[in-house]
Amino acid sequence: MPKVLISDKMAVGAADIFKERGVEVDVKTGLTPDELIKIIPEYDGLAVRSSTKVTQNILDAAKNLKVIGRAGIGVDTIDVPHATQRGVVVMNTPFGNATTTAEHAIAMMMSLARMIPQANSSTHAGKWEKSKFLGTEITGKTLSIVGCGNIGTIVASRANGLSMKVVAYDPFLTEERAKAIGVEKVDLDEALRRADFITLHTPLTEKTRNIISGDKIKLLKKGAFLINCARGGLVDETALKDALDEGHLAGAALDVFYTEPAKEHPLFGHEKLICTPHLGASTREAQDIVAIQIAEQMSDFLLTGAVSNAINMPSVTAAEAPILKPYIELAEYLGKFIGQLPSAGLKSIEIIYDGNIAKLNTKPISAAAISGILKPIFGSVNLVNGPVVLKNQGIALSESVRDRTGIYEGYIMLKLEAENSSYVIAGTVFSDQKPRITRINDVRLEAEFSKYMLFTENQDRPGYIGALGTLLGNENINIANFRLGRTSEGSEALALVEIDTAPDDKTIQDIIALPQVLNAVSIALN
Repeated sequence: MPKVLISDKMAVGAADIFKERGVEVDVKTGLTPDELIKIIPEYDGLAVRSSTKVTQNILDAAKNLKVIGRAGIGVDTIDVPHATQRGVVVMNTPFGNATTTAEHAIAMMMSLARMIPQANSSTHAGKWEKSKFLGTEITGKTLSIVGCGNIGTIVASRANGLSMKVVAYDPFLTEERAKAIGVEKVDLDEALRRADFITLHTPLTEKTRNIISGDKIKLLKKGAFLINCARGGLVDETALKDALDEGHLAGAALDVFYTEPAKEHPLFGHEKLICTPHLGASTREAQDIVAIQIAEQMSDFLLTGAVSNAINMPSVTAAEAPILKPYIELAEYLGKFIGQLPSAGLKSIEIIYDGNIAKLNTKPISAAAISGILKPIFGSVNLVNGPVVLKNQGIALSESVRDRTGIYEGYIMLKLEAENSSYVIAGTVFSDQKPRITRINDVRLEAEFSKYMLFTENQDRPGYIGALGTLLGNENINIANFRLGRTSEGSEALALVEIDTAPDDKTIQDIIALPQVLNAVSIALN
């Protein structure tokens, strides 16, 4: 019988689930690292929240450990790379706190509109300053949602029920999906200009870091309110303070900060700021849900081998793992690359397997491709929950296999349809086990993947290589490799440039301004 240790406080229902499913369970909380190291060898599973730090030393002592389950989203207290190396599956519960986080954002909006925390403090002090706290009605006001995934969709539902006008910015939100959830899809600048209230529900990635910058804050109308219950780092906190000081914003509510725990901050004490200590997921119901979910997931894995919401592995057998590994890597890289190309809502993904790859177990390969495509936008997407995110976003998926049709023994092809564009990318694995790009759109080429890449669609005219090289040189961006391709002389062409550092937005715009360039995208494959 498998044996699991619950080492952090969580809902009693978690232990009951293990017992009901036939898994032996011990609940021992508050253990020191040395105490945990001493007893961990006897357990097959370890269920934690955020108190237990699963370090390399603990993992090295866990000779029989097969799975670690985190009742919640964040796994920063778990040494995931070392767990992977040790063959230990790490699971989390990425969707268990969506409702409670959305409700916290609505509560923060209400508190801002009616200045409830400030009025509460004043009344407790015996001041009775009724005329000082003139609030704002939310009925009929415009709520702009930045990031309309699982949490953002719930916020939209609540706001619609409050008779607000709801607009949303999300690069992966399609017009059909927006209509279905009752929001108007707009671009980011339009969302900012129209907002009476703006709430953030996007993960923190390189593309979303400081998405609400000083310049973006200036687009907000005078007297608007800003709410961030998502991730610290989405808002330029210095620029936010300036906007509050100058009276451009009427107020802000922050549940998250760039540095946490936030014990000191320049915004603390500001009369227009409401702040809470990252309480988005802190409700009894949410804690119960994630505890029960992790117990069910761990039980399934230990008893049947089923994998759900794994951070560090696809659904694949031990025999398949060494065969599938290079193709899973190829699929994820292809996905990450093509997933950064569309500028509007993604509508569909098609995955095609050709030749010898078509004969493999393609399910984990598809999961890797989907994960790669969605990860630049949604951040926390992994090989297991990628299909769930895809379904929640209303993005169509099709897969097909076919006999060998080209010069390669086999290849993977991804086709993306977005609202205003479509892209194709294909790749294969050579005998050195390294993944290669073999096609982009109708252009055939051969290129390795690298950390930073520049992709341009351009006209096949003399002088382009020199102009692009000069521009990058002036920006002190070194070129490692330069791949070119075209369909025919003088037609549209493309360039794939491996570079040592990522270009900033201004450099990308300067590249697009070159006479021969039709489009340019900075690709990061971190």
